[in-house]
Amino acid sequence: MSVAEALLTRRSVRAFTSTPVPPETVLEILDQATRAAPSGNNIQPWNVRAVTGVPLARLCEDVVAAFRAGSVGLEAEYAYYPPRIEEPFLSRRRKLGWDLYGLLGIARGETERIASQHERNFRFFDAPVGLIFTIDRGLERGSWLDYGMFLQSVMVAARGFGLHTCPQAAWLRYHAILARHLEFAPQEMLVCGMALGEADPTAIENTLVTEREPAWTFTRFVG
Repeated sequence: MSVAEALLTRRSVRAFTSTPVPPETVLEILDQATRAAPSGNNIQPWNVRAVTGVPLARLCEDVVAAFRAGSVGLEAEYAYYPPRIEEPFLSRRRKLGWDLYGLLGIARGETERIASQHERNFRFFDAPVGLIFTIDRGLERGSWLDYGMFLQSVMVAARGFGLHTCPQAAWLRYHAILARHLEFAPQEMLVCGMALGEADPTAIENTLVTEREPAWTFTRFVG
């Protein structure tokens, strides 16, 4: 597909089929991403675990159990969001949440159903491949910027194989469990997770389309 098509068909899929993704396909996606992503002084700060099969199932069960037990005392690896989200960011965040819950028929106040939907994060939305991304703790913001461009490249490259993804910050609170299962080195810091696989065409949640501001609203030409 064209670059434009790959970009414009990328979305965060929240229901996958069980169709396996061959390891060589995963490697080719990551190879394309690392070749495409810019990196200051060629540091290449990314580290990836591609988890499948029984190890994936065991990891998910442990994190789901921790989620069900409650997150009190579990500190996220880093603050993905600020303590207080101001407008217009707050309204955008809320709209996305209620648009998704609306598709799923989840009403305000249905806390158990909301929690059950959130729990699906920790099964990678049933994707056959869970990608876990880490970075060296000694690196600075510039490398995190590079990392973001690498993650986008992974997601766009996946579209070239007809696959979909969902990047996930939900794993951050459970970094200690991930570190144990995946044997993180002491200097490794969790960046995020990502589900990878074929989108389930029958899942209503996969019809969600997020609203984006047109470029003219956030662009100012000077000169």
